[in-house]
Amino acid sequence: MYGDRGNIICLRKRCEWRGITVRVEEIKNPDEVRGSGCDIFMIGGGSDREQAIATNRLAPLVKEIKAWVEDGVSALTVCGGYQFLGEYYETKNGEKLEGMGILPFYTKADEDRLMTNILVESETFGKVVGFENHGGMTYHDFPTLGKVINGFGNNEESGEEGLHYHNLIGTYLHGPILPKNPKIADYLIEKAYERKTGRKLEPLEDELEKLANQTVWNKFLTSKRTKYKNEV
Repeated sequence: MYGDRGNIICLRKRCEWRGITVRVEEIKNPDEVRGSGCDIFMIGGGSDREQAIATNRLAPLVKEIKAWVEDGVSALTVCGGYQFLGEYYETKNGEKLEGMGILPFYTKADEDRLMTNILVESETFGKVVGFENHGGMTYHDFPTLGKVINGFGNNEESGEEGLHYHNLIGTYLHGPILPKNPKIADYLIEKAYERKTGRKLEPLEDELEKLANQTVWNKFLTSKRTKYKNEV
């Protein structure tokens, strides 16, 4: 959703520009990945209904995915895919939709949607920009992507956005996040490349990417946070 397939395009191109061969596989059945593993995995967003279906479909993979995360496999999970890693998502009517339980955290539906351009100051990645559109508030004690400068992030109280555990990144940033934030894209590639080959990743010239990032940061630094009635 919200152009997040662009994250896959970004990862592929930044690898190809370095001469790194990439094979992208869309997983629709748990049996397609058992025994083969991966170097990077991504879980995108979706509605409550699709999230519940995906949870049931991928339930047999919970042990494998948890093992990947603990072993340092690079991962990007966005919005519903981020919530999906937790123990449950509590809807507005109090129903708890079971998550995969990869990590011990939870999400609760807010009365309104949190929808705005978001800016995050990250110790690891510097200025992070994106767009958030979510009806859930996520609560956990893990390290985060960074502090929210403008927007909402995980919830309205913490002032923090996302989750950063080993080489797993969970985030509410659409946009997609990786083309606008090449440091995050290269972090995922670098960790996967070092894990697979033991070699360092060659840097790229990112003048245009850095300019785009800074332009977005400057444009929305003084914008207002916006909430909408959660009717989506």
